[in-house]
Amino acid sequence: MFAVGSGGRHLEEEIRALGGEILGLEIRKFPDGEKYVRVLGDAGEVTVVSSTFFPQDEHIVELLLIGDALREKGAEKLRAIVPYFCYSRQDRVSKEGEPVSVRAVMRVLGLYYDELYVFDLHNPETLKYFPGKGVNLSPARAIAEYFSEKLGDGIVLAPDKGARERAKAVAQKLGLEYSHFEKRRISPTEVEMRPVDVDVEGRNVLIVDDIISTGGTMIKAANLLREMGAEKVFVAATHGVFAEGAIERVSKAVDELAVTNTIPTPVSRISIVPEIVRL
Repeated sequence: MFAVGSGGRHLEEEIRALGGEILGLEIRKFPDGEKYVRVLGDAGEVTVVSSTFFPQDEHIVELLLIGDALREKGAEKLRAIVPYFCYSRQDRVSKEGEPVSVRAVMRVLGLYYDELYVFDLHNPETLKYFPGKGVNLSPARAIAEYFSEKLGDGIVLAPDKGARERAKAVAQKLGLEYSHFEKRRISPTEVEMRPVDVDVEGRNVLIVDDIISTGGTMIKAANLLREMGAEKVFVAATHGVFAEGAIERVSKAVDELAVTNTIPTPVSRISIVPEIVRL
């Protein structure tokens, strides 16, 4: 049975359409802004679905309240599916006195939830901070299925070496070649990007990443691919965080921009709900 929080409302209809049974939740705010949560029905084993996009802190608190309410109702086992896990990029101490923010959030969720499932976590190693079972899910199948016909006999690229495994996962689903961009700093203010050991001339290219925020890297990569003779350039990402104006800027530079629906955006055209229902 699924319980859908505020951060998962955009997924609820599809979860139901794919056969997921939905447990009713009453979620509202008191006049002072505090959250109110009430479980409407019996709770046995429950999977709570809610992303933690803006307002991130509010969605985290809501997940805790839902967990507490379900435990009060006698829930035996609780799973949390958090498609977009906020604070995931704050995974290390850069300056003395800072927290490891993703660790703090995972630890507190572990007070209520036995299992945690996330999509394309920025650093999967941080799941070690969750006290129970932590699983990093891949959207590779969904991305591959969406771009299969559009990409044809193309190539899949990662924007940097760190994202190479992500490109590999999508490419393997499609049976295509994959590679990554190499970045080389040529001055204090200028970075050169080049795809490694691939010829893109006359070919369609799909650039795959986990998060798009400002979109600057994607735009630079797309422009370079055009100069190198690429036919069509597509961009896909798991999480469309999108700083103001990023959707428009990236869309102008590529043939299509599409992200998954871990966060609801105007270009969330790839659904991860089938992966959720399969769990």
